[in-house]
Amino acid sequence: MEDIPLDIMLIALIISLILSGFFSLSETSMMAINRYRLKHLVKQGHRGARLTTKLLDHTDRLLGVILLGNNLLNTVSATLVAVIISTFFSHSEFALLIGTLCVTLAILIFSEITPKVVAAAYPDRIALAASYILTPLLKIFYPIVWFVNLFVSAVLFLLRLKPNKADSAHPISSEELKTLVLEGGHFIQKKHQSMLLNLFDLESATVDDVIVPCSQIEAIDLDASDELIHNQLLTCHHTRLPVHRGRQDNIVGIVHVRNVLNQMKKGQITAGALEKVMSSPYFIPSGTPLFSQLQLFQENQKRVGLVVDEYGEWLGLVTIEDIIEEIVGEFTTQAPSQTGLFMKQQDGSILVEGSSLLRDLNRKLGLQLPLDGPKTLNGLIVEHFEDIPEAGIGLNIAGYPMEIVQAKDQVVKVVRIFPVRPLVNQGTG
Repeated sequence: MEDIPLDIMLIALIISLILSGFFSLSETSMMAINRYRLKHLVKQGHRGARLTTKLLDHTDRLLGVILLGNNLLNTVSATLVAVIISTFFSHSEFALLIGTLCVTLAILIFSEITPKVVAAAYPDRIALAASYILTPLLKIFYPIVWFVNLFVSAVLFLLRLKPNKADSAHPISSEELKTLVLEGGHFIQKKHQSMLLNLFDLESATVDDVIVPCSQIEAIDLDASDELIHNQLLTCHHTRLPVHRGRQDNIVGIVHVRNVLNQMKKGQITAGALEKVMSSPYFIPSGTPLFSQLQLFQENQKRVGLVVDEYGEWLGLVTIEDIIEEIVGEFTTQAPSQTGLFMKQQDGSILVEGSSLLRDLNRKLGLQLPLDGPKTLNGLIVEHFEDIPEAGIGLNIAGYPMEIVQAKDQVVKVVRIFPVRPLVNQGTG
């Protein structure tokens, strides 16, 4: 090599540094590429994505050809510098030391660090482009790569390591998916983002979180007079009403108001006529997950379910609209019996009915009350005191100051929730 002109050797050195940088680019971009975006491009028929996927299916071969080329070119660069130093500096040890330091610095800057930083910033573009070069290179050098990987496999066997494709699939948990949705705010509409987040939150919710308690339910008593039943049907605010006989928890059916409209035109509706058109009640065990109940509503072609506890006691009802609203937000008009649950006062405090669901309070008022225990504000307060509190008592739950305004019949009826100052406004002086 001493007969080779200096300019030729310098050009060869620059080319080897550039090619080594290409392999560093390829290594980092292939390992950092978004696998899910890659799958999407494969479905769209992108050729580079298909080649990249095939390369990533055999990571040992891919890394083998990349590292083979990278190390080979780095060795060539070091050898060229050694030849240049020995030829033009008479084998000077000091010159050889300086040359070694210079080539090491050049490799670090131009062949390692800079390419890898660039590849980490634009992994998708670089990996797809590099696949067109790496694919034929792997075919050319496959015998060498296969031979080297024999020793790699032996070392992994001795270390009791057995990597497989399942380990490289990178399964995503629900929390990671939630983070992806939050970080994708620029690409997902705000409403769609909110719906996706509600879907993730729905995994931990049960029918008890959206139940309408018995005290807020319109129901028809078959033992009542025909005139009372007729007037109740004329003034009801729902299309489906539970029907009971005597006690309210003795549910015997569900009546669809539309089914009795024609009979009401003919005259006053009677309890007997109501029994003919009502359907059998559909009962739901307390604690049923919302996702499961949504599917059960679909399978049983039902829209209303009556929630019962482990003793068979009727707790309230859940409709398919209640579950859908947990995903898309409120889209129906509430009945007068359910309005006025939250009344904002002039001092900034809010009067809330004790029967309000904690999930509703958190969603509509922006609170963060605990959801892992009782489902209503009354239940939360009773659990906090471990007794039935009286009106006028103040308390603090989860950092929210509250005052019991009205308590009656062993139940907290009305609560005043006071505003909480943001932490950034709370000084130490």
